[in-house]
Amino acid sequence: MTKPSNWIERLEENLIAFLLGAMTLLTFANVAARYAFNTNIFYALELTVFMFAWLVLLGASYAVKKSAHLGVDAIINLAGKPMRRKMALFVSAVCILYAALLLKGSWDYWAPYANLQPTSGRWFPTGFTENVRGQGWYETQDVPVPFFMTWLETVFNDGDPYEKMPKVVPYLVMPLSMALLLYRFCQAGIAVWKGQSDMLIVSHEAEEDVEEAAKLIKEQEKDL
Repeated sequence: MTKPSNWIERLEENLIAFLLGAMTLLTFANVAARYAFNTNIFYALELTVFMFAWLVLLGASYAVKKSAHLGVDAIINLAGKPMRRKMALFVSAVCILYAALLLKGSWDYWAPYANLQPTSGRWFPTGFTENVRGQGWYETQDVPVPFFMTWLETVFNDGDPYEKMPKVVPYLVMPLSMALLLYRFCQAGIAVWKGQSDMLIVSHEAEEDVEEAAKLIKEQEKDL
């Protein structure tokens, strides 16, 4: 792996671990506050939902890198090695196209919240649309603005203070995660092209079922 890939992978791992830990701590703190002190953390639910969305979307691209997405490989295993490579290349191309479409759609959805322009074109970007009203003033419902994010007011809200966190922050995960997903699918496609891999999935569930069945057969043979 190249150094940029190592850096991105470490960033993904640390961010995913942080999100999982923060979700757990926040949920525990809210339950403790509710039952022990008869109060609640009013922004806990919304913030947990946002963190879960970040966890899932970033985890999708990380799973591509680790070939951790489950899939059915019954037909693939019946094919010979040359045909398996062609099938993997076809799947890689489809996944890259799919990720590119998702990236365009996610950018078009997020861009107005950052006072940026969405792309033109229905399927593929042909430029940027003009005269789209910025929505940088849109806020979340309950999540407060941390002290280290007050600079967002100057950049996205003409200097006016936010009462709650602007939507540009939690929704950033959409274009970010889709860009990472596209990057990971390109990496996987290159690995298939170079002969370093012959598929983009791994069938963990099937492997575990086979191992469990083999253990049961051995135990039955011993009993007999």
